[in-house]
Amino acid sequence: MPGWRAQCHLVLLNLLSCGLEICVAAGITYVPPLLLEAGIEEKFMTMVLGIGPVLGLIFIPLIGSASDRCSSSYGRRRPFIWLLSLGVLVAMLIIPHADVLAAHLSWGGSPDPNQPLQVGLLILGVVLLDFCGQVCFTPLEALLSDLYGGREECARAFATFSFMTSLGSCIGYLLSLLDWSSGPLAQYLGGQAKGLFTFLILIFVFCVLVTMKASEEKEDSETWAGCLSMCYMPRRRFKICLPRAGSLICVLRTCWSVTPAIFRSYCHVPYVMRRLCAAQLSSWMAIVSFMLFYTDFVGEGLYQGVPSAAPGTVPRQQYDEGIRMGSLGLFLQCATSTFFSLIMNRLVCTFGSRKVFLFSMVSFTLSAVVICMSKSVMLVTGMSALTGFAFATLQTLPYTLTCHYHQDKEVYMPTNKTKKTHTNRMNIPNETMRLTLTEDASDLNHNGHTHYDQDDVEFYAPQQGQNGTHLDHRSDDYDKRGVGLDFAILDSTFLLSQVFPSLFMGMIVQFTQSVTAYIASSAIFGAISVYFATRVIFEQKDLEHL
Repeated sequence: MPGWRAQCHLVLLNLLSCGLEICVAAGITYVPPLLLEAGIEEKFMTMVLGIGPVLGLIFIPLIGSASDRCSSSYGRRRPFIWLLSLGVLVAMLIIPHADVLAAHLSWGGSPDPNQPLQVGLLILGVVLLDFCGQVCFTPLEALLSDLYGGREECARAFATFSFMTSLGSCIGYLLSLLDWSSGPLAQYLGGQAKGLFTFLILIFVFCVLVTMKASEEKEDSETWAGCLSMCYMPRRRFKICLPRAGSLICVLRTCWSVTPAIFRSYCHVPYVMRRLCAAQLSSWMAIVSFMLFYTDFVGEGLYQGVPSAAPGTVPRQQYDEGIRMGSLGLFLQCATSTFFSLIMNRLVCTFGSRKVFLFSMVSFTLSAVVICMSKSVMLVTGMSALTGFAFATLQTLPYTLTCHYHQDKEVYMPTNKTKKTHTNRMNIPNETMRLTLTEDASDLNHNGHTHYDQDDVEFYAPQQGQNGTHLDHRSDDYDKRGVGLDFAILDSTFLLSQVFPSLFMGMIVQFTQSVTAYIASSAIFGAISVYFATRVIFEQKDLEHL
């Protein structure tokens, strides 16, 4: 496809990624107040918010591996995308209407018996939104890899993916800042939360239909123009292939069949993926630690506010003002990430993947150090915006590298079967073909020379490895390892990076008696990520130094 048409198709294909990010960013913002209003204590509220990432760590590898092996006529990835999108939709219906659903489902007439059921439904909706919203990115990323196989195409596809997710975060944060209570939709539905979630549902359904249509057009080799014209084409020509019951059965059967293989796949992660995951995990821990606690750092550290102070007091007002300024810094981070996503391909072509990856994490680490040492609100806000460069890099380069590894499995994922040969033995060059001969005596002609039948000859060009090792790649050790599984492992590092800070950051701050420990920990994780980034395999020549 020509340039601008290909880019339009990429935008349509990544529209669901944008919609997911909008729903997660805007929806999760309203979750803590709703949980507190329902009577859940703050310490239990943080536990509820951690259930989704923990479930994601368990099920993401299963879903990624199952999508590699799914044989549904609907496609490998789309049944999983439909199912997880349905979970997000159900969650956004439950969260703002938990009280109404509890009243309809309860048997008692008084409001008190409804309270436990309302809390249970609200927790169910929150967990479902967080879990399905996070996990749905894995089959979406695998779908991009399926549709864009070349390295340059894959880089462009994931640069667009990063741009759309960053754009979704910006829109989500903006929607959560608007006052929906005075709008006609909120007044008709009965509240700000109900109005916002209804608007999010409309956005999400549109994004799902467009992305499913775009992926269908691409896989069926039809014209991309159908994606653009579907909004105004005649009704009789508009067709969205909805998932059938057979596709759902195929998804469940595939998940059940691949469950025993997940453990073996985790125990035999390729060497290049282990190095990439180490860099990805340390990098995400740095960024996630920063994003989770940055607003609290600004409110308590820079503005000297007190979150536990009574509403209306000066310390509480200072804290609330710091929270708003911290939210502005995170919004600018998303805006910066959007900008760098647009120019990521150009940066990689100019400087190379290694330099871009390293510089992004070095800039993040230096920004965190400056934030720790500075008391200037403007300087701190500017440095927080600069961290968006690292955010855009982590959403693009690791997935591009994983596609590159799978395109050249013989190089980056060699099998365990190797045999050593002497490179100069009998002066046989590397391109020498190995001939498999039949031992039948009839293959010898009357002159005593061997007669080679064309069907008895196997052409084989061994590839030279390190120390004169020739690698035999015909074994299927990694042949069945799909890109969906490795994408799932990369996404697991993001979820794992949310669990670690939630467990230990509170203790660290309590020990140091300073919220600056939040950002200092991010800087330490950033320095560790720089070290692991230097060990990532970016090119084939990096294997020579192992």
